[in-house]
Amino acid sequence: MKQWLLCLFVFQTGLSASLYAQNKLAEPKIAFISDVHFADLYGQLSGTDFQGVKNPIDGRNTLLRTMSSQLQSTRIFNENYFAFIAALEDVAKRGVRLVALPGDYSDDGQPVHLKGLQKILKEYHQKYGIQFFITTGNHDPVGPFAKDAGKKDFLGEKGMSQPIFSKAGVYNPTNKNEHPTAISPDISELGYEGVMDHLSEFGFFAQPHYLYWASPFSSYSPDNYSYRKAREASQLHNRMYTVAPGDTIPDATYLVEPVDGLWLLAIDGNVYLPAREGKAKTFSSAEAGYNNVILHKRHILSWLKTISEMAKQRGKTLIAFSHYPMVDYNDSASPEIAELLGPDKWQLKRLPGLNVAREFAKAGINIHFGGHMHINDTGVFFDNSRNSLVNIQTPSLAAYIPAYKLLTLKEQGKAEIETITISEVKGFDKLFPLYRTEYEFLSKNSSGAIWDSKILNSKTYYDFTRNHLEELVRLRFLPQDWPEDLRNFLPKASGQDLLLLLSSGLKSSESIASENNKQDLLNRLKANKLQMSDFAKWTGIDLINDFYRLRSADQLALKDIGVQRLRQYQVLAGLAASLPESQLATEKNKKSLVLFFSIFNKFLKDSPADHFLIDLSTGDIRELPSK
Repeated sequence: MKQWLLCLFVFQTGLSASLYAQNKLAEPKIAFISDVHFADLYGQLSGTDFQGVKNPIDGRNTLLRTMSSQLQSTRIFNENYFAFIAALEDVAKRGVRLVALPGDYSDDGQPVHLKGLQKILKEYHQKYGIQFFITTGNHDPVGPFAKDAGKKDFLGEKGMSQPIFSKAGVYNPTNKNEHPTAISPDISELGYEGVMDHLSEFGFFAQPHYLYWASPFSSYSPDNYSYRKAREASQLHNRMYTVAPGDTIPDATYLVEPVDGLWLLAIDGNVYLPAREGKAKTFSSAEAGYNNVILHKRHILSWLKTISEMAKQRGKTLIAFSHYPMVDYNDSASPEIAELLGPDKWQLKRLPGLNVAREFAKAGINIHFGGHMHINDTGVFFDNSRNSLVNIQTPSLAAYIPAYKLLTLKEQGKAEIETITISEVKGFDKLFPLYRTEYEFLSKNSSGAIWDSKILNSKTYYDFTRNHLEELVRLRFLPQDWPEDLRNFLPKASGQDLLLLLSSGLKSSESIASENNKQDLLNRLKANKLQMSDFAKWTGIDLINDFYRLRSADQLALKDIGVQRLRQYQVLAGLAASLPESQLATEKNKKSLVLFFSIFNKFLKDSPADHFLIDLSTGDIRELPSK
């Protein structure tokens, strides 16, 4: 009986794989959907009576975070639930059957959210035949092993905060305006084992229909491959490495061939270094990404060199994706950012060093899709041997501008990249009545700054993310990241104030410029078809918001900024660049503006990040018309 079942299993496995092989696609398409930060609004919590707050729109209990918390975060916590479904619907309508998720697909690897994500992915696989491939992010898992955790900022009854934690005593309440803590194990943070167990069929482990599956720890090759070998090699206990003496943790990196000719490489860029908090042993965050990978996961680099050479020999197209960027995503503006805002601001510690790109390009990785930063960007690296690496930063569905990347493999080693914006999202405003209750409560009980209720006037999800960014700038970025002098000066200035200041050789923006300066200014304005009155229509806070829009969305933000406003900004950037060093030494505002506009200008002159074509053998990029 056992022998008969084994024969049937082998036959079914071979049949499944052969069906996928026969469906070789002339132009395979892969959608990359990153940083979803999925939280199951309708998940069920065990061990507690609290199951969310009832929404008057549909009568459903809803497990959501407060608007206050998500307007202080670089990611949206709640509405991205609906945006993720909208993105999957868009993928399905386009006939795309391969979807990669470059990490942070969950909100801290909590069981309640992983179960909800698993359900949705299975539904779209069964309904449309979509294959999903997942890699790890620093939010999934948060650490290598499971631990008790929770959040203090869920929304409870009457607009008050509702803390939910996995174990009593983990959280000590300090806010009188919150409900008693609810306890549920479903809000703990799972480590590798828990995360990969919930999402096991989405690339983490070998599946019968894969044409090939391997990891840095497997010992077979395509010549002697079998599903039986791959299944055993993919077990977590066979994928451990030593991160420090006495500490072994899993590495979830894998290679999969989902359709004939395509090798999809999912790199686990998480590195958790052991540390201690008092007597308790803990692990560091993994947010530094590849800066730590090249130090502590050298086994990955040697393996990548082997499989990239194997891919060339066998005529396979190797496409890599992971959570962390491999190339500078600040468009070479990082030195100016550090000087303007400080070396510990703007998440500069997440910036991959030049040696990261050099190592991976040398290993044979020439195209990589990353996430982590919630920005749209394209970075290109060439080493002295003309090895190239194109790093494509995939936008987040939980931030401005929500989008995903669509890769189409063309003939002659070309890859077409499209950036698909998710603007219209059904149900994105379903939670607004609950936020209004929260706002009413805060208006009566909060002594500090509260969020602007204008966000509840958003007509589309696109508008919602734009309003989210503006509030994030007001409530967090300006107060926390910007130097005091610029923070006090720039928001209060008009565009005309800036124009006069930068065109004047005198110290006061109210002074009249010299005749030569005035003529130079008039010539600049005339060349750009502008008038001085145009600059009076906006303020420094508009400039700062546009600065963050450009940084977040790259070319996608140009439509929101507008052609005429961009011309005005470029005039100001030109004036700032022409200021003499003698003025910068004595006038701090001018020096800060020179740095500011230098960064702004570099963002504008970046590589194409909307619709473009890559030559995978040379790394050359050609911009294509926007769709």
